[in-house]
Amino acid sequence: MIRFGTNPIAWANDDDQTIGKDIPTERILAEAGRLIGFDGIENGHRWPQDDPEALRSLLAGYGLVFVSGWYSTELLVRSVEEEIEAVQGHLAKLKHNGCKVCIVCECSNTVHGSPDVPVNDRPRLSAEEMAVFGAKIEAFGAYLAGEGVTLAYHHHMGTVVESPEEIDAFLAATGPATHLLFDAGHCTFGGGDPEAVLRKHVGRVAHFHAKNIRPDVTARVRTEGLSFLQGVLAGAFTVPGDQEGAVDFTPLLQILKDADYDGWIVIEAEQDPEVRNPLLYQTLGLHTLKRIAGEVGLI
Repeated sequence: MIRFGTNPIAWANDDDQTIGKDIPTERILAEAGRLIGFDGIENGHRWPQDDPEALRSLLAGYGLVFVSGWYSTELLVRSVEEEIEAVQGHLAKLKHNGCKVCIVCECSNTVHGSPDVPVNDRPRLSAEEMAVFGAKIEAFGAYLAGEGVTLAYHHHMGTVVESPEEIDAFLAATGPATHLLFDAGHCTFGGGDPEAVLRKHVGRVAHFHAKNIRPDVTARVRTEGLSFLQGVLAGAFTVPGDQEGAVDFTPLLQILKDADYDGWIVIEAEQDPEVRNPLLYQTLGLHTLKRIAGEVGLI
């Protein structure tokens, strides 16, 4: 069953918590749930972090469920056993809330949260390092699978899995316990053709982020050496349906339909809420996705 979700970073950013700091938590939840009509919402720093039932109850009060949440691995610098110990609190939250996926991204050396480090200066792995990293991720994914949760790896700007070639290498270095969070915006920003990359790897996709990009802004990020967060504030990301966006979501949802995808489709599109009203943009995004999903027979 396809369900549609959002991410609170459209209202209040997690990497730079000054962005949207004046927006009340109640407004975020009321707009996402009651006004716009999303089925669920991903994790954010405003939600209860250590009480899974408090989280469930808070979201339920606005007609929302907990989709899942970002988990930062540090497997380049610690063991699989240490990672398993570190994930316990997050895993308890996922299991209590009936989440099907754990969104994972290696963050031991990422630059996407650094306000003054160009995203171009991100870390990269050699082929040998990718093989070792992939083996550790696969072992971690196997543990999560044993707990009833699927590891969905988020390729992301500023990290060791950003480009389409790195997505290929990462998936080749992992096995059946490791799945992909496919993000249309990060794929495009990272130099990929989202339709081609999704078609190639759709059999491994366990979660889908419907992020759009403004290509003029992402080009500036590259040529001017901007950081990821500077790109966010400049308007690098937007929602499906925005005429300024570069991503065509019709072929992407068609690929999901043809592959019998039955997970979440989540709008993760961080913008400056003082410049672009989250209620208006998220409403546009959800209406666009539901229209396309109906046209291709996904819903």
